[in-house]
Amino acid sequence: MHIAILTFEGFNELDSLISLGILNRIKRPGWRVSIACPSARVRSMNGVVIEAQATLEDAGAADAVIVGSGMQTREVARNADLMSKLRLDPSRQLIAAQCSGTLILAKLGLLNGVMACTDLTTRPWVEEAGVRVLEQPFFANGNVATAGGCLAAQYLAAWLIARAEGIEAARSALHYVAPVGEKDVYMARAIANISPYLPDLLHQRDR
Repeated sequence: MHIAILTFEGFNELDSLISLGILNRIKRPGWRVSIACPSARVRSMNGVVIEAQATLEDAGAADAVIVGSGMQTREVARNADLMSKLRLDPSRQLIAAQCSGTLILAKLGLLNGVMACTDLTTRPWVEEAGVRVLEQPFFANGNVATAGGCLAAQYLAAWLIARAEGIEAARSALHYVAPVGEKDVYMARAIANISPYLPDLLHQRDR
């Protein structure tokens, strides 16, 4: 299972790195989470420089992809060369987007006729692209999920883990990162947000 987190210049650290941390709570052979970038290094919106672990082409072959957000997402969406490298396909991949990453999915045509979540700043751009934006932190339709708000990254990570490894695995990963003294409440809220968008067979398997 390879999960690629698309991370561009000007990226939001909370979006990419919270997901990275939670997803890496899964410890089993073959489970791999990578920061995928268009260049060898990218600088965040707050000046943090990280090295790429995978390319955009690698993301096209990954089992799951998270499209992170950042200060330059609109520029990415207008960059025909970059966009041509994003070969994402929900028929064979789990695809998720955080905040302005939802705009990328909209421009790729992956949200046609589908509602989505995004952050308040990006909302008018996503609506301009013809997508109805929901006033909630998380939504999924089949293999495509979107989240709005930096700290909604936990929901994307939990959804991906639940889809790949089951709800109990998602609970375990969330339990580790949840604040002490608030773990039960934290996990209950997160699972309540993703559960309506999990396949019925997955719910039955975890009973």
